[in-house]
Amino acid sequence: MSYSPQGFRMLPTAVKHILIINIIMFLATLVLERMGGPTGRMITNMLALWPAESPYFHFWQPVTYMFMHGGFDHIFFNMFALWMFGYILENYWGTKRFLVYYFVCGIGAAIVNMLVMHYTHGIYPTVGASGAVYGILLAFGMMFPEERIYLYFLMPIKAKWFVIGYAAIELFEGIMASHDGIAHFAHLGGMLFGLILILYWKRTGGGHRKLYD
Repeated sequence: MSYSPQGFRMLPTAVKHILIINIIMFLATLVLERMGGPTGRMITNMLALWPAESPYFHFWQPVTYMFMHGGFDHIFFNMFALWMFGYILENYWGTKRFLVYYFVCGIGAAIVNMLVMHYTHGIYPTVGASGAVYGILLAFGMMFPEERIYLYFLMPIKAKWFVIGYAAIELFEGIMASHDGIAHFAHLGGMLFGLILILYWKRTGGGHRKLYD
């Protein structure tokens, strides 16, 4: 395992700023919604991801929806996973490469989610960084397949099996069309676009340990 020339950092630049922006957006949205009136709804309508058929859809939403969350549990687990796996990847890849990967996964998740909503005729907003985070999880499993992750902080499991297991669960839940309010295919979309990008980098000689800023 090797890291960037800047040294190993527990809170590198990209991860730190993504965390800060998400927390600020969550608190601001929470305050506006608690105030009542049309302002809170306007924020959701403007920044959440709506299907292309919706009158609320705007071209910037495949980016902005990643910085919106539906509740404390939602943002906590997304941000914890972002830090847990993201800081290692950013140290490994470098900040610029990590940011490219993060946004490709997040936007890819949005594209897949919009396609699913189009074919299922769903008209509802989607929020959260989960698609990008699932892409980070995939990258960690591919870069460090033999590293051990402690499931529920107790049971050790190799990263490659952890990733495969999560992908299988998301696929099963998505196919079963569970009405749990979770965009399972968006998660898979983030992993798919992440996989494509990593394979492209490997093919062009740009996805391994030489990737430093």
